[in-house]
Amino acid sequence: MALSDIALCSRALLKIGAQPVASLEEGSAEAEVAANLYPAVRDGLLASFPWSFATTQATLPRLATAPVADWNNAFQLPADLLRVLSAGSPYVGSGLAFHVLGEQLHCNAEQVTLSYIRRPDESSFPPHFAESLVARLAAEFCLPLTEDAQRAQLLYSLADSVLRQARSADSQQSTPRAIADFPLVSVR
Repeated sequence: MALSDIALCSRALLKIGAQPVASLEEGSAEAEVAANLYPAVRDGLLASFPWSFATTQATLPRLATAPVADWNNAFQLPADLLRVLSAGSPYVGSGLAFHVLGEQLHCNAEQVTLSYIRRPDESSFPPHFAESLVARLAAEFCLPLTEDAQRAQLLYSLADSVLRQARSADSQQSTPRAIADFPLVSVR
């Protein structure tokens, strides 16, 4: 089943005993809390870990105006960027020294391939991430809707546990990275 922002928020509201919402603009207290907190909680959770479903690569367009100092070239960052993971030359996703300034990436290379975390559509969230997001939303919604700080603290603890499990599940979806260059190994 494809999820939506409304479905995710409704699941979180049900976890705290509140009424689910049919729309984030319906005017209820639940809808107002969900509409105000959901985007930041979603983006924060996505940016907190290099989730396999949210990680992508792109070749960045070089800007005509060079940086004022320190770097030779400026590149436009993607609109859906949440967090930069690495920058590399074409066909290599890492290895370049860079600096992010505003909506630009500055570096000395002529071309840049960027590895980054993007904001995917909710329908592409895998079950382990959706469950983690719902748990975190329930914790965030609890205090404004129930005014029960003790319950909110318990929900935050549960959300942290679910997040650890989700990260573990996501990490197992690729070959572990080998240590590419480590001075102690090369000395041997």
